[in-house]
Amino acid sequence: MAIHYPPVFLNKYLQEKLALKGFGATPIFPTYPSDFSVATDFVLDVSVNNEVKRHSFGGLVGVYDRMIKKRRMVFPHIKCEQLLYYFYAIQESAVISILETSQIVQDLFDGSDESAQELNAWIASKASGTVTVDGVEYKKITFDNQDFLLPFFHYICVFQLEETRDAIDFNTVRTYAGTKLIIDYDWHKS
Repeated sequence: MAIHYPPVFLNKYLQEKLALKGFGATPIFPTYPSDFSVATDFVLDVSVNNEVKRHSFGGLVGVYDRMIKKRRMVFPHIKCEQLLYYFYAIQESAVISILETSQIVQDLFDGSDESAQELNAWIASKASGTVTVDGVEYKKITFDNQDFLLPFFHYICVFQLEETRDAIDFNTVRTYAGTKLIIDYDWHKS
């Protein structure tokens, strides 16, 4: 069944952009108890200009959590959400990647409506057909054998939290460095 799930689009877009910047594959997982050592075997297939390229793991791992917010306006169809990203360097050589990743995330997602337009254009270029849900026809994209209905983003911005030190405890997550970012966005079903 096809679903609306905007985080998958932000994650795939970010993974592609990080791979293009030479970071290798960057696994991004939903928040759940996980063993980051499994990520070291991760290989990401990235489609660039309709050509699939394989990227090996570069020592950087992302974990995200979706947070649905109270609507800021009376129009009920525009949803307000945030993604809380934690990025960890799980190889000592990837520590500088944390700083570079933070800057890339800011460059990609801190342009308000311009960032939303760029993301929407990327999404439109990946559309792979249509699907009917409850009698309504939607455009869709298939990622990892799951159909996702296309969102339309209105606004995107980035915040960085100062709580990173609390998120990193070598004895629990076995990382060398980390950062915590919030992507704030508004979207509607298209």
